[in-house]
Amino acid sequence: MAEARKWRRWAKRLTVLAAILSIGGALGAFIAAFGSGHEWWHFRAGLKALRYCFFAAAAGGLLALVAILLRRRGGGRLGVVNLIALLVALAFCFYLYGLYRTAYSVPPIHDVTTNLDDYPRYYRLRVRDDNLASVPSDRRPDLAALTPRERWMAYHREVYRDLATLRVPWTVAETVGRAERLARDRGWDVVTIDTSQGILEAVATSRFFRFKDNVIVRVRPLSEGGGSMVDMRSMSRVGVSDVGANARRIRDFMADLRESR
Repeated sequence: MAEARKWRRWAKRLTVLAAILSIGGALGAFIAAFGSGHEWWHFRAGLKALRYCFFAAAAGGLLALVAILLRRRGGGRLGVVNLIALLVALAFCFYLYGLYRTAYSVPPIHDVTTNLDDYPRYYRLRVRDDNLASVPSDRRPDLAALTPRERWMAYHREVYRDLATLRVPWTVAETVGRAERLARDRGWDVVTIDTSQGILEAVATSRFFRFKDNVIVRVRPLSEGGGSMVDMRSMSRVGVSDVGANARRIRDFMADLRESR
């Protein structure tokens, strides 16, 4: 009986610590993202904080599991707090791990387009001064000898071969109108609409860190058979890698534009 009480006492202590670490880690990540999105601190500081939040939550989940085992050894129940701490830790850690895996599965670039040879040029939105200045070679000799722009194009061609100009049966004006509806449905901040030039510019904001990406859709008339050609470009305002966000945005938008009514 005394030994059972000892195990339950230790389980109770670990339960409190597990809850603090797991729930605190997830809450800390939310604060890091919220503060970065509102420019209370530099976004790199927020990203760095995620690492410590991950370790805290992982430790909390592990302690919750130990506490559960101790409770069972002491003849007690699993404990709701332990289960909550464990579930929060698992959900949060798997989410961050998914982002980590995605970041290392895509090229370290942040400027993506459907047309590398003739990519859309922004009108009102500004291209960042260091846009391609820091494209890394990733310790690859074949890329180290290239200029940053050439490395960007090499990465792009390797991974984003599926991104291509879209042909649609509508006029330029109608296509721009469809693109505008899709952009507004996505909550993008539309800053330029020019049907005569076939241009739509918008700013897309990410949910988590509130990163802002510049988007442009360019529509040109087909010379034969009617219809239009649509190209798109999406570029992050900060950072080196976009964790594949710009390519996903283009794929989803082009797919919806193709199926729009």
